[in-house]
Amino acid sequence: MQKTIFVVDDSDTNLAMAKEALKDNYRVMTLPSAAKMFTLIEKITPDLILLDIEMPEMDGFEALSRLKENASQADIPVIFLTSMTDAAIEVRGFQLGVIDFITKPFSTPVLLNRIRTHLNIDELIRERTQQLQHRTEQLQNLQNALVFVLADMVENRDHGTGGHVERTTAYIKLLVDGMIEHGVYADEISEMDLDLLVSSARLHDVGKITISDIILNKPDKLTDDEFNAMKSHTTEGARIIDQIVSRTDNVEFLRNAKLFTGYHHERWDGKGYPHGLAGTDIPLQGRIMAVVDVYDALISERPYKKPFTHEETVEIIMENAGKQFDPSIANLFNEIKDQFETVNQK
Repeated sequence: MQKTIFVVDDSDTNLAMAKEALKDNYRVMTLPSAAKMFTLIEKITPDLILLDIEMPEMDGFEALSRLKENASQADIPVIFLTSMTDAAIEVRGFQLGVIDFITKPFSTPVLLNRIRTHLNIDELIRERTQQLQHRTEQLQNLQNALVFVLADMVENRDHGTGGHVERTTAYIKLLVDGMIEHGVYADEISEMDLDLLVSSARLHDVGKITISDIILNKPDKLTDDEFNAMKSHTTEGARIIDQIVSRTDNVEFLRNAKLFTGYHHERWDGKGYPHGLAGTDIPLQGRIMAVVDVYDALISERPYKKPFTHEETVEIIMENAGKQFDPSIANLFNEIKDQFETVNQK
């Protein structure tokens, strides 16, 4: 399939010469102005643009800037076809993203060779980029699979928490989406990779892998010593993630996982564990997971208790807003509580 070349020049003579030179090798579209180019480019995406600099109404520099500002057009290679040879002109063009200059009047062999070279380079770049994207997706899928298996292994040891990891992950996504929509802690959220944030929440209980089965699955109330051992799953989880950090460079994912793991039992009033932090000194990940974790624990059946209803659970969480829970996050939870119930009923 022939590649498409746009030739943009206000000179009919230059357009005719370029078309004659290129017509046997490419699909050539000649355009007398940048405005015409932008109209056509909405329907046809060229493989390369030959763009004159000196044109009325919109010159080549302005046209190039507009192309680069549009995500769907920014990667189209542009060559300036011009009689201007000033060094400052070249510097400005390269700064804006032009890939080459061809001086007018041009010869057909020079024009063909330059275009062929740049199209080959562009095709190679696109091919390598696709390969890198594919490899990145493969690595991301592998990471997600490993996280899922690790979280599932931990959950399977705790016989009373079936489905907890996937439900809490779904709740986290609801809360994060709601925070974005309602502007709750918007500055902090905007700096995060939300896909990594949500995925990393699966590891919030990874520290339970260090807890004895006897304690983990005890059907009765834990003794003080047993409860202290259970509380260590937060610090043990953070330690495990630190060990992984020392062997990899995916710091953002693991940083989120560590904050979910180490701080989801802190309380807004400072009476939580393991660090006794209060208010916004508790990392945002911990404050989000605190609401989600308690919601799922309350509505779920355990060997030592019957499940609370959704309405009872919401009431308990709202009664503890500003005590156990960040009031802003608790109020948002109350706004979207029906979505939580939908996940719970699946």
